[in-house]
Amino acid sequence: MAKKATFQNPIFQDEAKAREALEAVRWPDGPICPHCGNSDPERIAKVQGAKQSHRPGLYYCNECKGQFTVTVATVFERSKIPLTKWWMAAHMFNSGKNGVSAHEIHRTLGITYKSAWFMMHRLREAMADMTRTPMGGEGQTIQADETYYGNSSKRAKGYKKGHKNKASVVALIEKPSGKARAFHVREATAERVREIIVMNARRSSELHTDESKIYTKLGKEFAAHKTVEHGFNQHGYYVGKDGQTTNAVENFFGNFKRSMKGTYRFCSERHLQRYLNEFEFRHNNRSGLGVTDGERTATAMRGISGKRLTYRTVGV
Repeated sequence: MAKKATFQNPIFQDEAKAREALEAVRWPDGPICPHCGNSDPERIAKVQGAKQSHRPGLYYCNECKGQFTVTVATVFERSKIPLTKWWMAAHMFNSGKNGVSAHEIHRTLGITYKSAWFMMHRLREAMADMTRTPMGGEGQTIQADETYYGNSSKRAKGYKKGHKNKASVVALIEKPSGKARAFHVREATAERVREIIVMNARRSSELHTDESKIYTKLGKEFAAHKTVEHGFNQHGYYVGKDGQTTNAVENFFGNFKRSMKGTYRFCSERHLQRYLNEFEFRHNNRSGLGVTDGERTATAMRGISGKRLTYRTVGV
């Protein structure tokens, strides 16, 4: 009943309400011209009455003499899909930790699979964090680990054994906040992993990793480096002698891999970073941190600005 009541929200039924909700999320202090950046309410007018354009929610900027709506300069620009369906797709995308397939979006919203697939990539683009600052700091811990994705079915015609034939993923988890960052790399070498970690973690942090040689030299650059001996060829441990673990980052990988196998089924390597952005976003806005489904959806929609994405640039 609660889920049914959620879908009865006016933003899923009424296009005007959906537009007003998007304006409230994108412009909480009033409209801002995407052409010149003008935010003076006395210099921005909403086109109404006899001057009403075929575009609902049209604004006119007296500063640069330009017209705009809330979707201009966003991932929604030039989309013919109603905003009610964008809100519905964003809610479905953010109401569970496993995501939602494009086929389910296609069936639920009554749009083509091609449109649903493109919608999902636009929403993943909106989820990408463009304001990152270094993680950790004095008294805080960074867990780091790498994993490998794809090319796992031995029955597949193109199957090749070995990590070098899989896509590499590096992830960091900040403790105690639990915030995550994940990166797709062509190959998880010591040099490439170091580049990612030193750019995203403060060296005053304590670094926790497994015993991989990738982190041996890197660990010396941090305030402390503690490892967990998993013992890949023998019985190992999940907690080190000082209480250090990599359990949080491994849990992130576990959720990512289960969802990729169970929900999405397949992802080409060219799109992998967008999928990682999706899982990173939901992890950093999870219910365990007190974020509701509605708040998570609104936060995702807040990230639409300045991220133009065309079908051609998605790589199809």
